[in-house]
Amino acid sequence: MSDALKTSGMTRLRNYFLTGFIVCAPLAITAYIAWSVIGWVDSWVKPYIPARYNPDTYLPFPVPGFGLIVALVMITLIGFLAANIVGRAIVGFGERLLGRMPLVRGIYGSLKQIFETVLSNKGDMFRQVGLVEYPRKGVWSLVFVAGEKETEINQKLDQEGDPLIAVFMPCTPNPTTGFLMYVPKSDIVMLDMTIEDGAKLIVSAGLVAPEVKPKLLNGETLEGPLHNPSFGAVQPARRSRTASSRPNK
Repeated sequence: MSDALKTSGMTRLRNYFLTGFIVCAPLAITAYIAWSVIGWVDSWVKPYIPARYNPDTYLPFPVPGFGLIVALVMITLIGFLAANIVGRAIVGFGERLLGRMPLVRGIYGSLKQIFETVLSNKGDMFRQVGLVEYPRKGVWSLVFVAGEKETEINQKLDQEGDPLIAVFMPCTPNPTTGFLMYVPKSDIVMLDMTIEDGAKLIVSAGLVAPEVKPKLLNGETLEGPLHNPSFGAVQPARRSRTASSRPNK
């Protein structure tokens, strides 16, 4: 067997391995995280379940996820009870009690505001992705753009005709940490990508980029990928004429 055939065979084996790794790694990591979360919730909830209601008492093996199901049912029940008048009165009394505790009130108030903002459909969440020149001119950083909410910062740094907008510049690869900045609206380049695509781009350090929508050129639609990732070169795009550009018979 020649050296060329050996090299070709090794290259194919390497490509097969990388393909299998790309398929298996996300599934394995997702399963591991899900299993870890289920086990963590079970370890917290199961000790408080009476033995006669716990299936682990009657079965020779533990039932994974039973504690998670009980926790979901209890949280839903608490939410149902807190939605009525009596429940709101109890919750209000508990919050007033926590508000009198110097250290606890700050932690509870901050956590409650964060969860209400993230989980509420009416919260002012990040709705758009943009680019800002940072840390120097000519270098662009990805930011999550918040709504134009009037704050003391906007009033102190008022710029007529160019409002300041709060943007969050996440760090790579952990998008939960970053910098909060107030940037003039004219200095932000808005993008069409979604928040999910922006988060993927940050977590992957630019390796997983969202697909670019095809553009119209002189009434002709570009079809197919403009970039072939296998060769790293720009490929010519196929053009299909629209109905308006077809010759009349």
